[in-house]
Amino acid sequence: MTAISRYPVPELIDLPEDMRTRILAVQDKAGFVPNVFLALAHRPAEWRAFMAYHDALLLKEGGSLTKGEREMIIVATSAANQCLYCVVAHGAILRVYEKKPLLADQVAVNYRKAEITPRQRVMLDFAMKVCNASHTIDESDFATLDANGFSDEDAWDIGAITAFFGLSNRMANLTAMRPNEEFFLMGRMPRPAKG
Repeated sequence: MTAISRYPVPELIDLPEDMRTRILAVQDKAGFVPNVFLALAHRPAEWRAFMAYHDALLLKEGGSLTKGEREMIIVATSAANQCLYCVVAHGAILRVYEKKPLLADQVAVNYRKAEITPRQRVMLDFAMKVCNASHTIDESDFATLDANGFSDEDAWDIGAITAFFGLSNRMANLTAMRPNEEFFLMGRMPRPAKG
């Protein structure tokens, strides 16, 4: 079996209780433990900070971004950063949220040709500018977002998700984090009926 990280991966039983509880809850919901939870557990204090910011961005209430749109941002920018783990894992989540088996691949390869709305294309244009050329952001970018129904708070969300996953992408690449095999098929085929 290929290692999920080039760094030591702690055993679940050896983790602090708060971390173990969180990971087991994810396992109960997903049916497996995403490798990111174990790979980043190598440094518990950083794991906690990472998960807290992840939750603040992706589980927050309010704002106009849907869960699927948040995942589109992650997939498009992670592809730009050449992060296999995040493209595969969040591509799976995107397919599940949007119930569109082809969408994640389209967004990862070229979101400009993906089957998304013009508003979502504007959102991803801004995310990619944050990802690749944040120093060039100016008032015209905010005006374009505003004209397409995005508030300044939405712009913050788009930028923060992009920036956070820039960190995540770089850590995944640094650690040679391997995507779980389960992610590759998630959302591509109908789920079998529970029997």
